[in-house]
Parts: sequence; structure tokens; C-alpha cells
Amino acid sequence: MRQDKKTNLNNKTDNTVFIISGGLLLLFVLLSLMDLDMVGGWITTSFNFSAKYFGSYWQLLLLANLLIGLGLAVSKYGKVRLGNKAKPENSYFRWIAMILCTLMASGGVFWAASEPMYHFITNPPLFKDNSSTMAGVDPALAQSFMHWGFMAWAILGTLATIVLMYAHYHKGYPLKPRAMLYPLFGERIFQKSAVGSIADIVSIIAVAAGTMGPIGFLGMQLTYGLHSLFGVPNNLVTNIIVIAVLVVIAAISVATGVDRGIQFLSRMNVSLTVVLAAFMLVVGPTMFIVNKFISAEGFHLQNMLTMSTYQGDQAWLGAWTVFFWGWFLGYGPMMAIFISRISRGRTIRELIIAVAIVAPLISNFWFTVVGGSGIDAELTNPGVISDPLSEGGMPAAVMAIMDQMPLGLLLAIGFLIVTLVFVATTVDSISYTVAVTLTGNDHPQKWIRVFWVLLFGVLSIILLAIDPGSITAIQNSIVVTAVPVSLLMLPTLWDAIRVARILGKEQQIFPVKASQPVREEETADKDLIED
Repeated sequence: MRQDKKTNLNNKTDNTVFIISGGLLLLFVLLSLMDLDMVGGWITTSFNFSAKYFGSYWQLLLLANLLIGLGLAVSKYGKVRLGNKAKPENSYFRWIAMILCTLMASGGVFWAASEPMYHFITNPPLFKDNSSTMAGVDPALAQSFMHWGFMAWAILGTLATIVLMYAHYHKGYPLKPRAMLYPLFGERIFQKSAVGSIADIVSIIAVAAGTMGPIGFLGMQLTYGLHSLFGVPNNLVTNIIVIAVLVVIAAISVATGVDRGIQFLSRMNVSLTVVLAAFMLVVGPTMFIVNKFISAEGFHLQNMLTMSTYQGDQAWLGAWTVFFWGWFLGYGPMMAIFISRISRGRTIRELIIAVAIVAPLISNFWFTVVGGSGIDAELTNPGVISDPLSEGGMPAAVMAIMDQMPLGLLLAIGFLIVTLVFVATTVDSISYTVAVTLTGNDHPQKWIRVFWVLLFGVLSIILLAIDPGSITAIQNSIVVTAVPVSLLMLPTLWDAIRVARILGKEQQIFPVKASQPVREEETADKDLIED
């Protein structure tokens, strides 16, 4: 009887969540059409409030999430196998490739070129001011590593993923953001639960804001690159064409599913990125890149705790660390769902190492290859990268860096291709996870998956047509939606440990001795709330 109830929960599309989340997104666009300045003012006020009153909490949340995850990985619980499968579904390379396309796609191209340069021109306030000098290189790269490294990746798919995989694959409940509250509420969270619906709705709204913003933003960056390289008009028509191509690629990918389209696109994109990075490493300042990656990573590890808890310049924090933490928190539930789907059969140790160590190190090296090449050029010829960055923004910095390298045109074209495919992989994976949230199972209907790709694309185009500034507004709005999402993710800090203990006993990884009494509260049925 209970299994039938779970099956019904998994097969039912949540129309309430669908209508409310979709309606709120459409309302945002309509209000932007009516009065963009008013909407922008609301978002700015809410953004400042969120950064002021929740910024410190987010800093501690991400730090605790990483430390607890690493603790689980090195403990006896690291052997626990997730997903109710004896062996992994995907090879290690395919698995890592799909993981890398979650966060790297959002900012791994243009931010890799610009953020190290921003911090090099003006060193972060935590450190001694060695701006634009060799002594300022390590702090600049280390600050970028902190924002796109261990803590950022860990919040996307470690502790939350453990709880989600337990609720869905081991207990048979729907794969939805509300499943993160299962250890707290039991089966009630999957029934007619206002708390459960709110959890799903805010997660969809947050990730939609974090997806539509980058679609429009990176669409404009691609248009700038086409204009810079080939003289293509840098206007709204070109932007629309670029976004349309991106949406078509993402729609085809998501329609063919995780095991075919999304997996293929992820592998292709990571392979292209590896080729691009290797080429830049060979023809660029090789030893500077290698040496600075090592020294900056050491500087990063040495100062990570201080950087992650810094409370000095609040304006700087709001523009950088708190903004990024809000952005990544907004992605958290949906990315955890996606990583849950591709990680069946992996152990807790494999999951934590892949998401919180391997992926960040790859990301940090990529930032050193791209951003380090720009810094080296800036040291040799001051202003050659910083001036275009100040005048034309992030895409100008990418083009300027490519101009300083042999075969710069070929590299610039490679960057544009990688950017296009990276954004497509973000859109297809996000659309897939939204469809999973609405249907509750990990094989949602094809039309629902494609619908969300098209919706994200159309809404991004509408926002661009209203005003390019609206893209910045919706990108900032993800920090506002991160407030409830961060509260949703808080219980996973301790519930992941409880889940690991339960599964460890079930899998007899550390069986209880016959003479050792088992406390009632330690049994699997009593350790979580009764259904």
C-alpha cells in the first residue's frame, strides 16, 4: 500500500508548483515591460537587504557545508554507496564531464578572463595592496579560486545530494527540492504540504533567475565576440539569433535525455575546453601559468578560512563574495537534483572528492590558464588587458587576451564555441531538473523538458528586448531568492550525517557486534521521522 502511494507521488505532475512558478516568472517579465525602473528598484533594495542580513550566514553555511562534506569523505561513512545501485551508471570521465558543466558553464569562460584581472588591478581589501604588481598576482588568483572553488562546488552537489538520493532512490519518494526536508518532516512533506510546495517553487524561481540572466548576458558576450572578430552587427537582432541557436542546441540535448544528449554535449564541451586550455598553455606563458597555479593555490589554501569569513568592506563583499554565494545557493537544489541523477552507484567519498575537490581544482587551473595569461600580458604591457576590460567589460577582456597570443583569432573562435556549448549545457541540465521537480521522477516527459528550455529562451529574449539592463536585474534577483533556498539547505548539514549512518548500517559497512546493544534511536526506522 505504501509503495503504491509513493508511485502515485512520483507519477503526478505538480500543477500547483507549475502554475505558481511559471506565473511568477511571467509576472516578472510583465512588470518589467510596464516599468523596468520600478522592478530594478525593488530588486536593488531586496538585494541590499539580503546581502546585509544574510551574507554572513551564507559565508558560514558554505564553509560548514564543505567541512562537513570533507569530514564524511575521510570517515568510515565515505564507503557508503548511494543510489541503491551496486555499480556506477556512468564512467568516471563522463560523470566528471557532466559535473563540470554545472558551474563552469555559468561563468567559466568570461569570468575566468575578467575576475583575476579585476582583483589584480585592485587587490581585494583583505590583503596588502600590491595591485598591478607581481606581488599582487597570488592574491588576485586566490580570491578567484575562493569564489569559484571548493565551497562554490560543494554547495552544488554534496550534502544536499546525499539527502536527495536517500529520499528518492532508497526510500522511493519524488526527486524534488522538498526531499531535502524529508528527514525533518517525513512523508508529509510530499503530500499536500504548503512547506513542500514553497520549497519547490522558490527553488524553481531561483534557478530560473540564475539561468535566464546568464542566457541573456552570455548571449550579449557572444554577440560582442562575433562583432569583434567578424564585424557582425552588435545589436538586438544578432542577440536574438545567438540565443535562438543556443536554445535549439539545448532543446535537442534535453529532448534526447541525460544518458544521450546531455552526456554527449557535456563530454564534447569538456574535451573542447581541455584542447583550448592545452593550446593556450603551450603557446602562452607556460611557466608563469604553472608556477602561479601552484603558488596561488597554496596562497588560497593558506588563507581560505580568513577569506571565507572576512567581514571588513561590506560593499566589496556585496559586490563579490556575497553575490557569488547567493548565486550559487540559488542553483543549489536543482544542481543537487541533477548530480543525484548522474551519481547512482557512487560512494559518498567518490561524490565529495569529485564535486568538492576534483572539479574545483580543474576550475582553478582553467582560471589560471585564462586569467593568468591576461595578468602576464598586463605585467609586460600595463593597460593592454585592463583598459579593454574597463571600457568594454568581460568580453573585451577575453578578446584582448586572445590578441596577445599566437593564433589569437583561432583561440577567440574556440572561446566563442566553448561558450555557446557551455551555456547550452547549463540550460539543458537546468530544464531537465525543473521538469524532474514538477513530475517527481528522474525520467520526466520530453515535452516538459523542452518546454522549459523554450520558456527560458523566450523570456531572456523578451528581457533583452525591453532593455539590456533587465538582464542584470534578473541576475541580481537570484541573490534575493537565495534567502529561502539557503534556509531549505540548512538541515542538510546534519541530515547528511544521519543518512550516512543509516545507510552504513544497512550496507553493513561497519556492522554492530552481536554483543553490542543497538539503541532504538540508531535504527533506520527511528533515525528519521516515521512516515
